[in-house]
Amino acid sequence: MKKNMLSNSLQQQINELYQQLTSLKEERNRLNEEARKWAEKRDAIHEEIRNLRTEAASLKEKRDELNGKVKEFKEIREQSKTERKAKHEQILELKEKINVLLEKKPSRSMRDLEEEIGSLEWEIQTTSLTVKDEEPIIEKIRTFEAQLMIHKQIQELKDTITVLQTEEKTLVTKSKLFHEKLSELAQQSQKLHARMIETIDKTRALRAEADNMHQKFIEMKQQATSIHQESMELENQITVLKQKLRQMEKEKQSKSQLEL
Repeated sequence: MKKNMLSNSLQQQINELYQQLTSLKEERNRLNEEARKWAEKRDAIHEEIRNLRTEAASLKEKRDELNGKVKEFKEIREQSKTERKAKHEQILELKEKINVLLEKKPSRSMRDLEEEIGSLEWEIQTTSLTVKDEEPIIEKIRTFEAQLMIHKQIQELKDTITVLQTEEKTLVTKSKLFHEKLSELAQQSQKLHARMIETIDKTRALRAEADNMHQKFIEMKQQATSIHQESMELENQITVLKQKLRQMEKEKQSKSQLEL
């Protein structure tokens, strides 16, 4: 009678342990599933981080390329400024020379002097003159030619100034164009830099979020491992109780056979 009661008690303990074991396994499976979900979220964020890093690297490359162009355009602009300044200084020097020549400028126009010289030369060629008679005419021609030379020098200087002024205007336009292009490139570079910083900041925030999810994953796995160990202990207890129950059944059968 006592053995039957003991046998029933053991069986009841085994059943109770099985119930606990089932509950623990369900909890372990739940924790493992939750850990898996955290791992998936973490891995998805890691993938997003990798994409953001690639994007940040691409933005940095584009920004550096633009900065290189900005540097190049600045050099061209400065070169244009230097050339323009040199042209302007040349123009001022030539104007000074013109001012000096204007003080010596004859009252007669260039056309009048050319006609006068032509007339005197024609007189020498067509008239029989002695050397003595020719001398004053030749002297007049020399004087007029000197006066004509002043006109020509002034005109040459004015023509040169016109060319230099045209070149100066071209350099001003070129400098303005490069300045506008520089401003445009600088704005593009700033926008790319801002986007790059924004991407880096987003990457940092996501990394922190991923670390948090990884921590949750570890916590779930640790809890699941702890419950698994507890389940193993219960299974060991069940095994021991089953062995006792089998031993009791065996002894009971032996006793029945002896009584028979």
